Amino acid sequence: MEMIKTGRPPTSWRVLNGAQLKYIAFLSMLLDHVNNALITPYLDGKGPLLHVSNLLSILGRVAFPLFMYFLVEGFFKTRSRKKYLINLLLFAVVSEVPFDLFTSRELFNNNWNNMMFTLALSLVTIWIVDELKGRLSKKSAALWYGASIVVVAVMCAVAMFFSLDYDYHAIIVAYLFYLFYEKPIYGTALGYLSIIKELYSILGFVATLTYNGQRGKQYKWLNYAFYPVHILILGLLRVALNI
Repeated sequence: MEMIKTGRPPTSWRVLNGAQLKYIAFLSMLLDHVNNALITPYLDGKGPLLHVSNLLSILGRVAFPLFMYFLVEGFFKTRSRKKYLINLLLFAVVSEVPFDLFTSRELFNNNWNNMMFTLALSLVTIWIVDELKGRLSKKSAALWYGASIVVVAVMCAVAMFFSLDYDYHAIIVAYLFYLFYEKPIYGTALGYLSIIKELYSILGFVATLTYNGQRGKQYKWLNYAFYPVHILILGLLRVALNI
């Protein structure tokens, strides 16, 4: 009944802290990227390697919902949203050459831009929506909802224009996690429906419901550096192995 009344998962579900969930997300992302960089190019449509690739792809769907969830969590909990955004943009710039090596074996390719830019744009989106909430919701909740949808639509267009990783899906999921921050069951369900074409992302969305609200022991710069470092290594391996 707790889940139905409040929109929050039962206490018995909330068993993992922020650090544990983030490192699950890192592992998921690493498995997915290893699969894409080093295994997928060798697939011929059959054999045991295909099954390994499929398994890694499924496990790799856990990361995205968790990263989007903790972006919104960070928005509400950070001491400085400005510094949070600057850090995301800084590491987005740092990550772009590694990302291009990883995805295309080129030093620069503007056809696809890395996830840190996506997170930064998602943060800007919910920040603007939050500012509008403070100004409009007291006058008219409907006016605020309408304005927030316009903001989300514009940011979705921006994400697609710049070919950001996960493009408009990330903007929508961030908005839903923001909108239902106090009722994560609803945010999780609607977030999954918004990207249901990624069927196995349900693993990551369900994982967000296990968050117990505790930060856990985290290493700030590891959280930021893991992304560019691991894709740089994979990108260099692709170049060295010519795959």
